[in-house]
Parts: sequence; structure tokens; C-alpha cells
Amino acid sequence: MQDEIRKKAYWMVLPVVLLLVIGFFLWGRFRGDGTDWEERSGKPRKFGATYMTMNNPYFQDLNAKIEEIVEANGDILIYRDPSQNQQKQNEQIMDMLEEGITALFLNPVDWKEVKPALIACKEAGVPIFTIDTNVYDDEYVAFTIVSDNYNAGVQCAEDMMRKRKKANILIIDSPGTNSINDRVQGFLDTIEGNDNYKVIMRECGQGELEVSMDVMNQIIASGEDFNVVLGGNDPTALGVLAALQMNNMMQKKIMIYGIDGSPDGKVMIKEGYIEGSSAQQPMVIATTACDMAYDYLAGKEVDPYVVVPVTMITRSNIDQFDLAGWQ
Repeated sequence: MQDEIRKKAYWMVLPVVLLLVIGFFLWGRFRGDGTDWEERSGKPRKFGATYMTMNNPYFQDLNAKIEEIVEANGDILIYRDPSQNQQKQNEQIMDMLEEGITALFLNPVDWKEVKPALIACKEAGVPIFTIDTNVYDDEYVAFTIVSDNYNAGVQCAEDMMRKRKKANILIIDSPGTNSINDRVQGFLDTIEGNDNYKVIMRECGQGELEVSMDVMNQIIASGEDFNVVLGGNDPTALGVLAALQMNNMMQKKIMIYGIDGSPDGKVMIKEGYIEGSSAQQPMVIATTACDMAYDYLAGKEVDPYVVVPVTMITRSNIDQFDLAGWQ
């Protein structure tokens, strides 16, 4: 008889105990202040990061700053290099989801073809923080932080127009990268309607020094007549410069513009080989992105789109900048 009473009491109490345990767990994971279970338990978060390429000092230093901040918060950053291959980047993002990342810092290879990875992150409940360039389907991302890329192109065009009354212009871009598209559009809009400035060719350099150098060698071999080159970023501008040097064309005084304000780019401006570069602020972008990421994960409201100013660097103001570092 007593055994039966004990059994009945056990089955009556068990559901209550289970509800209390579940309730305690849920309270710990989803408290009103946004603190999740990993934070309360002291378990480090695991952040993922992927950039279009790590063959670019800009992304190397941007990632290093993000890693520094994440680790200072007791968390972990894992990052991948897709080497300008969007399919590879999508696969790497899937792998990072399998590794259990809490959130993803993303710089897409192709702003449209990255969509399958965006969908996968959404289904996994992993927020995406887009940095340096945006994605076409931005409803999948928590926030985007970019340089004022359109104005960077405007600044390069305005500097060129102050210094040269007429120009035959080459543009070496990277159509899959929307930040570079915006830079080129700013440049084109600034010269629009002025017949003294003609874009005679537009080719893809993929934002890479070696690729841009090869593209430039082919253009030179074709016999095109040009006196200004706009590079979508500083590695592109440096690739153009290398091709001009290889073909003994430095005496032609061809004006080369980049966009980044990289240490290597600034040295070439100082030496008079590159005309100018509209400078980004990767340290500001990295710090702001991390601050916003932690705010978002804590349940705070963040601005969905942040634009960081750019500054035109030429020989006239190069001494105001640190040649060895970023802005």
C-alpha cells in the first residue's frame, strides 16, 4: 500500500519538477536583458568571419582587429578565406554553421550569389553582420557597415578634374563586389555630361594586384590610348602601376587612382607613382562592427546601415597620414 502511495506521489511530482527545470533553463537562456546561456555560464561565444579574399592587406588588418576585440571579450573568432570563389565561401559558411558559430561577420565574394549562405544562416538562427560591402538580399542581415564608397569615387573624379582638363580613362573594377560598383558609379556620375572625360575601357581586375596587373598588360598590348586609370581598390592600382613599370610607360605620366588608403598605396603616393587614393578606415569599421555585434546579441537595437566617411589622400596632404598603418 505504501509503495503504491509513493509511486502515485512520484508521478504527481515529476511533471512539476520537469516544468521547473525547463522553466529555469529558459529563464537562463532568454532573460529579458538579452543575456544568453553561453554568456551566463561563462562559455565563450564562437564568431565566424569570411572575407572575399585574404590576399589583401585591408582584409588582413580588418580581421586582425576584429579578432583582437572578440578575444578581449573572452570569445573565439574563426575565419575563412574563399579566395574570390563564392561557391567556396558558401561551403565555408555551411562548415562554420556546423562548427556552432553564434554569429557571422561577412564580406561576400559576390553580393548576389551569396544568398544560399544567407538563407542557411537564417534557418540556423545565426545573425549576419555584413562589413565593407553589402549584400543584395539585405533582409537576411542584422546590420551592414561600409565605407562611403560612392563618395570615394566622387573624390577621385574631382581630384582628376582639378588636375587634368581632358582624359581618356580606364576603369579596372570588380562587378561582383558592390562596394567597388558604388565607387565606380560615384566616379562616373561626377564626370557625366562632360565630354572632356571619356571612359574608353572598363575591365574586371577582381580587386587583386596580380589579376589587375595581367589585365593591364593586355590593355597595354592592345594599344589603347589612355592617361588616367581608376582602380576599384589599392591592390588594383598597385597592379596597374606594376604593369606600367614592366612596359616602360612611367614617362607617360599616367594618373593612377586607388581606393583604400593602404600603407603600400600611401607609400606610392608619397613617391609620386600613384596620384591619389580615397582612404577607408578599417580600424573604425572593425571596432564599430564588433560594438554593434555585441549590442545586437545582447538584445539592444542597432542601426541596420552604417556609413563610415572616407578621405582623399594625395601628395598635397600625404604628410598628414601614417604611411605604416591604416586610418
